Amino acid sequence: MKRLFNTNFNNAALHFMLLVLRVGIASFMIVHGYQKLGWLMAGGEIQFGDPIGVGMTASLYLTVFAEFFCSIFLLLGLGTRLATIPLIITMIVAVFIVHAPDGFDKKEIGLLYLLVYVFLLVSGPGKYSIDHIISKSLYRRKR
Repeated sequence: MKRLFNTNFNNAALHFMLLVLRVGIASFMIVHGYQKLGWLMAGGEIQFGDPIGVGMTASLYLTVFAEFFCSIFLLLGLGTRLATIPLIITMIVAVFIVHAPDGFDKKEIGLLYLLVYVFLLVSGPGKYSIDHIISKSLYRRKR
């Protein structure tokens, strides 16, 4: 019972779970981004929402960049904190602009993504990431 209510961190488990969270959330979002990348590569007239007034084509490019390419960076743990910023912005637009008139059931998944991305922005990618390798290399060079 004592272990159940223990509030100390197990660093090994925490770093492993950051990896699982990063890979999981990135994999889910890559599916959304890949679908939109297909629309972009198909050519022809682009029919996509323009919720922030930059044009349908620009909106689609920005969404593909965030959902597909930034998710790949997140999956690898490369530039993780920077990669979460476009993803956070995309989820804010999706939840609070695109789905603003909708009920909570339509906003819920976007809010969950947003919550995870904000967590990863604050926590960083963890030990099992390319960022960690780069960080160790930079730290050694400064000595």
